[in-house]
Amino acid sequence: MTAPVVHLWRLLKWGRTLARHGALTGIERDPNTPPAVRRLVRIARFGARVPATPAYADALEAIGPAAIKFGQTLATRPDIVGVEASHDLQRLQDRLPPVPYAVIEAAMVRSFGRPLDELFASIDPVPVGAASIAQVHRAVTTDGRRVAVKVLRPGVEEEFARAIDTYQWAAAQLETMGGELTRLRPRLVIETFKRWTARELDLRREAASASELAEAMMAEPDFIVPAIDWQRTTGRVMTLEWIDGIKISDRAALIAAGYDPARLAHIIVHAFLRQAIAEGFFHADLHQGNLFAMPGNRIAAIDFGIMGRIDRRARVWLAEILYGLITGNYRRVAEIHFEAGYVPAHHNVAEFATALRAVGEPMRGMPVKDMSVGTMLEGLFNITRDFDMQTQPHLLLLQKTMVMVEGVATALDPDINMWETADPFVREWIRTELGPEAYVADRLIKDLQTVARLPDLIRNIERQFPNAGGAPPAPPLRPIEPVRIGGWWGYLLVALLASAVSIAATMLYLG
Repeated sequence: MTAPVVHLWRLLKWGRTLARHGALTGIERDPNTPPAVRRLVRIARFGARVPATPAYADALEAIGPAAIKFGQTLATRPDIVGVEASHDLQRLQDRLPPVPYAVIEAAMVRSFGRPLDELFASIDPVPVGAASIAQVHRAVTTDGRRVAVKVLRPGVEEEFARAIDTYQWAAAQLETMGGELTRLRPRLVIETFKRWTARELDLRREAASASELAEAMMAEPDFIVPAIDWQRTTGRVMTLEWIDGIKISDRAALIAAGYDPARLAHIIVHAFLRQAIAEGFFHADLHQGNLFAMPGNRIAAIDFGIMGRIDRRARVWLAEILYGLITGNYRRVAEIHFEAGYVPAHHNVAEFATALRAVGEPMRGMPVKDMSVGTMLEGLFNITRDFDMQTQPHLLLLQKTMVMVEGVATALDPDINMWETADPFVREWIRTELGPEAYVADRLIKDLQTVARLPDLIRNIERQFPNAGGAPPAPPLRPIEPVRIGGWWGYLLVALLASAVSIAATMLYLG
């Protein structure tokens, strides 16, 4: 177990790193920053030479992979962190300093357990992308197919383990302070984040996720998932179909190549809604570095390390919440929050609906570029606090991905209206899944499943109560040679025995 002094040292070191790169300047100058936090920031930067221009990407890169993953999320939200900060953070997505190819080659040989020339005709030593956890090289297989080879950075598992260990310790300290921090449940949040990263560090699971998503998205031909080469995939190396396309982040190149940015934005939003609502299995890392435009105004996704799942009940709630916000039915949105247990039962449904209306109504019908996202987020945060809503860790991935999708879509089409784009899909899904036809279909399926279980149920009853269906035939009696009893006293003995048996049977019956 790591000693508390080690955790404190790491936190201090990370704070100093942020301060030296000027990444804490905005927090210190923000008038909404709590005084206690502002004092901690001042302590962290004490004696540090703070640059005039903050270098956010450099700061998070210096801290480590876990901090880089956080920065990738912020890169999609220029409306929150600012255009300059967003542009700087985009370097974290796939333009990090690569690991030397000699190190990567040795790692691949160890992982495959045989020479690389038995699997690949050639591998480009210059990576096409280097991210926080892995880097990707272009290659050609021995049978002539062009592929991308993703390799984990050596030592990345240990770096993540150390960082998350300290995150867990810090979260535990925060939670003991009570009040707002307890409601936000930081320990559970970090535990959820730990599970996400554990899955992302096993490339076989990432390959399986890509394969599953490809099957789920067959109904969306404009959203492409590259095929996995399972014969060249291990826990630390993944080989998949090569994708030729233009990065979604390069809007100027997309327009020059004849793509329709508004159409691409619509495809991204629609694909995410199908994944999250219709399938319950979604790509949870849809930032610009993981999306490419393909000929025919199609989009290809890569990097399937972080995937999210939502059960059907939660998907129904999500669809009804979105539909309620689209149509302005805040009462139904409020009721769903109570049904789902997101709001404690002692609060008033009508009051919660009014609070939702105060936040949602000013935003309806407006393009994203005209929305005051900061005001909206502040209003939503106040609602969660006023109505004692605890953080829902199982929905964090969904919330994170929705923020990313909105950021990517807005970068492509600043005039996009998220409500109008989502309306047709959500409306049709609710009609299909919650309409009278769906109710009848669900009831028939449940009844058929019940009937199908009847034979097993009867067999289980027979095993528990073997005589329930009638006593089995008595086994044949062993023949006994009769004993002849002579005289009157013999008849008397038989009568006495018969009486004794009769009396005993009667007593047992009455008892």
